[in-house]
Amino acid sequence: MKAIELIKLIEDLVPKEIGLKNDKIGYLSQNTDVNIEKIKVLMDLYPEDDLNSKENELFITHHPPLFAPKTPTYVIHSNWDVITGGANDALAETLDLNILDIFDKDNGIGRICESKLNFKEFLSLVSEKLSLNQISVVNPLDNEYILDKIAIVSGFGLSNVEYVKLAKGNDIKLFLSGDLIHKSAILANDLDICLVDISHHKSEIPGLIKLYEIIFNIGLDTELIIQDVPWKLINFKHF
Repeated sequence: MKAIELIKLIEDLVPKEIGLKNDKIGYLSQNTDVNIEKIKVLMDLYPEDDLNSKENELFITHHPPLFAPKTPTYVIHSNWDVITGGANDALAETLDLNILDIFDKDNGIGRICESKLNFKEFLSLVSEKLSLNQISVVNPLDNEYILDKIAIVSGFGLSNVEYVKLAKGNDIKLFLSGDLIHKSAILANDLDICLVDISHHKSEIPGLIKLYEIIFNIGLDTELIIQDVPWKLINFKHF
């Protein structure tokens, strides 16, 4: 399939226009006449992926690459966060949450959800579903507290102090996302809100899997690549 035909199919599924302003999304290459035989769906594109790519491949990435790839590359980023059925809905589905509303109504980011589980049960479910050995929690709730109102944001939510304030304004007791920073943690303590940090990477895996599924249905040979985080933890006792 010619790249120009494939681009139209992708943009019918996930329109560029719904993405956030100034977000680097869409087709990054110049040549739209190239024939595409295989698609690789992945979170981040690294130079080694680009160097080792095969002829007639297309990368579909969630995060915009930090270099100019030589391989045809298409980025589906904030438009995937916003769209119904995209990254945030996939995260809610994975965590067995019932979606009640949009979290940030100005741009469509995040969801307000409900759960029938208590706090302890919910953390256990999160750990199991996302394969987390540890979870950072600010201002933990009582173990028996029923989570009737939860805010979720796939990716970066806990690095945005305005989102902590927005959660408070929506009378939300638990805000789950990734990228927890010190300032957000202090503010959450001040506002009496529980923050649950599942990491940027883990929070976006359900959405990446869902993206692969819809791209797979286009009909080309499609591969999902689940990468690890780009860092290692060093135990100094064994260093």
